[in-house]
Amino acid sequence: MAELRFTKGHGTGNDFVLVADPDGEIDLAPSEIARLCDRHLGIGADGLLRAVRVGADSSAPAGDPDVDWFMDYRNADGSVAEMCGNGIRVFTAFLLQEGLAELPHGASIAILTRGGVMTVQRTATGFAADLGRWTRGSDDVAVRVAGVDVVRPGQAIDVPNPHVVVALGDDEELAGADLTAPPVLDPPPPAGANVELVRPEDPLVVDGVARIRMRVHERGSGETLSCGTGAVAAALATRIWAGTGAPDDWRVTVPGGVLGVRMFAAEDGEHVSLSGPAELVYSGVVEI
Repeated sequence: MAELRFTKGHGTGNDFVLVADPDGEIDLAPSEIARLCDRHLGIGADGLLRAVRVGADSSAPAGDPDVDWFMDYRNADGSVAEMCGNGIRVFTAFLLQEGLAELPHGASIAILTRGGVMTVQRTATGFAADLGRWTRGSDDVAVRVAGVDVVRPGQAIDVPNPHVVVALGDDEELAGADLTAPPVLDPPPPAGANVELVRPEDPLVVDGVARIRMRVHERGSGETLSCGTGAVAAALATRIWAGTGAPDDWRVTVPGGVLGVRMFAAEDGEHVSLSGPAELVYSGVVEI
C-alpha cells in the first residue's frame, strides 16, 4: 500500500479531500476516490480536489502561460466534473497553506479547471471567484422530486457545470423534499445535472440585494450542504423569473451557510461571481 497525504476542507459545508500533486504523479482510480470520500469507510467528503501544475497532467485542458495550477475535481463517486464553485475557493486556500502560491488580500490568482480558467480574489472574509460567462439552457425541463407532490418545470443553466433549477411554492415544500434519491429530469441532460430547489425570501429584495434559500442534489455526490455553482445557477434562474428590474446582487442561504452571487458586465458578455468562506479543517495521511 502507498501513503497519501491529504487535507480536509470545506466551503459552507461542501467538503473536500485535497491532495497536492505538483508533478502529476498520483493516479487515483474512481474506486479509490469513492472510498476516500466515503463517510463510513474513508475520510468522508463531497468530492476530491487535486492540485497539479499546468502541463503536468495530460488529462487537463490546454493551459495558459499565465496560469500555474490545474484543479482536478472529482465527485464523491469518482466521476469527473467540470468545476466546483465552493471547491475553487477551498482549493485556493489549500495552495496558500501548502506554500504553493502567494495571494495578498485584494490580489487575484488564475486557476485552470475543466470548465476553463477561473480568477479567484482574496477578500477580507474569504474568496470571490469569477466563474466567467454563464449559459441559459432550456426552460422546458420537467423535474420530479421525491416528497414534492407534482412535477415542476425547471430552468437549465450552465456555469459551466450543468444545473436545473426548480422553484418551490412554500417553506414546507422546501423542507419536505426528499433528496436522498436523485430527482428525475425529462428530458434527461446528456451529462446529467445538479438540481437546485429554490424558495425566494419574502420580500425578495432588501437594500438592493435579492435573497433566496436553496437545497441541492449534486450528480455523483447526492444532497450536499452547499453547492457553489448551484447557488449561482439558482440566483440566475430566480432573476430570470423575477423579470426586468431584478438586482444583480444576491444572497443565497444553503444548509451550510450563506454565499454571495453577483452578475456583472465583461468584454465577452455577462459574468457571474461567487463569494464565500473557505476553511481547512485538518491534514493527515491515509493508506491507499
